[in-house]
Amino acid sequence: MSELNILTSQETKGAVFGLISQMNHEVVVYCYDKETGLKAIIAVHNTLLGPALGGLRMWAYKNEADALEDVLRLSRGMTYKAAISGLDLGGGKAVIIGDSKKDKSPALFRKFGQYVNYLAGKYITAEDVGTSTEDMANIAKETRFVTGLPQDMGGSGDPSPVTAYGVFMGLKASAKHVWGSDDLHSKKVLVQGVGHVGRNLVSYLSKEGAVVSISDINQQTLKQVSEEFNISVVSPEKVFDAEVDIYAPCALGAILNNDTIPRLRCSIVSGAANNQLADEVIHGQMLLERGIVYAPDFLINAGGLINVYSELKKFDRATALKHTEKIYDQTLNILKKASVEKITSHQAAMMLAEQRLEAAARH
Repeated sequence: MSELNILTSQETKGAVFGLISQMNHEVVVYCYDKETGLKAIIAVHNTLLGPALGGLRMWAYKNEADALEDVLRLSRGMTYKAAISGLDLGGGKAVIIGDSKKDKSPALFRKFGQYVNYLAGKYITAEDVGTSTEDMANIAKETRFVTGLPQDMGGSGDPSPVTAYGVFMGLKASAKHVWGSDDLHSKKVLVQGVGHVGRNLVSYLSKEGAVVSISDINQQTLKQVSEEFNISVVSPEKVFDAEVDIYAPCALGAILNNDTIPRLRCSIVSGAANNQLADEVIHGQMLLERGIVYAPDFLINAGGLINVYSELKKFDRATALKHTEKIYDQTLNILKKASVEKITSHQAAMMLAEQRLEAAARH
């Protein structure tokens, strides 16, 4: 076994203890293997409801501190995502520091699988940004604590369509809350980020008759999706100034912040990206004061988690989609609760998730 520490360089030493104590993580493990070039962090936030299941993200972070902050925020979000979705799972996440387009190798993922196995089921991994079902298959050569496997290996396959379906359900519920109808025909929707999830969301929206526009930093992907669905493109620098009914962020997090929120020209924010609020309190309140309805990301993007959960519980894609459909009613309930109690939708969602976690702690 290669080096496995809770501390990395001096650069991250102070950040580790500060962020872990702030977010109440149970376990944070740093993994390094010189031979394969693996540099990864596994974060387990909470296992009150069950083992921590969360995806493995591969990203070219600027430094270890950025990777650490991301994995801690993401793993915490998984705790609340599982809790509010009624799943018997805890919250965890992992990141590999590297470029997914050029730094991948079967050996690297097998080595990561050894670290997952070291945690003996406390953390179960799955695919995420920068990783695939093929990568999960390599991890599975070293551990059984992996989901999101290819369907020919008995897995649930690509979770993106189910994630997108949940976001679509949350988006429709948000429309119902704002306009009294969930009919999206002729509604202007801007989807930012058209990777696997974003592209599937565009498909659902197009079939519904919405007027969809898209934006992405990947020009090749942007061109492919634009041509496939015959839809317009918005340049990245103009996203927040676009006059639309619904803004659907489906790229990376912290997209709702001091700079972007004042520029928004939409009625609803409802997308797949994790941790969209740069600051949960400040920016949730800013959206509320601007009269923009926000569908809590950790609720509406839970379809992917539900899909990989299906592997553990041995139910099929149709059942996963049926479970994901419940996101519609839960979104309506949370938006109503927020409106009645005059709190942010994020606060309302957190309150419901915390209630389930507190009940589990009492037992």
